Amino acid sequence: MANTLARMEYQQFTQTAPAVYAALAALSKAVTDSGLDKALVELVKLRVSQINGCAFCLQFHLNIIRKLDVDPRKLDLLAAWRDAGVFSDREQAALAWAEALTDLSGDGPGDAAYAQVREQFSEQELAFLGTAIASINFWNRIAVGYRFTPPTSDTGVAR
Repeated sequence: MANTLARMEYQQFTQTAPAVYAALAALSKAVTDSGLDKALVELVKLRVSQINGCAFCLQFHLNIIRKLDVDPRKLDLLAAWRDAGVFSDREQAALAWAEALTDLSGDGPGDAAYAQVREQFSEQELAFLGTAIASINFWNRIAVGYRFTPPTSDTGVAR
């Protein structure tokens, strides 16, 4: 079994690197202020956190999305979103784009994924969607690296 003891906890990280936390909080606020649907953004953050294996961020964002009016089947079937039949075209485009921007091991996001997301999102919306994806990828890497303990309830911290 892998060692799961935290190397540093979330709260300690925010106190140790307050400027980093403030910068990431500002990115989250920009996305929130952009008008993108909060539930859509949270689904994207959950999917990216699944891919990256980030228990802290999964729990953190599940705590948030459970307070929104989201069909519970979407949470249950998020890992298999392509075959689930419960996600809108817009959600599917956002999830495909999130996966493409999270896995950069190949040639980067393909033209088909970009065309799909541009069909559903304006240029401005796509800029903020990409920011949300980049931001959660950053948090995943910090939380996985430090092995943040998953929260038991919503911490109320903007991310």
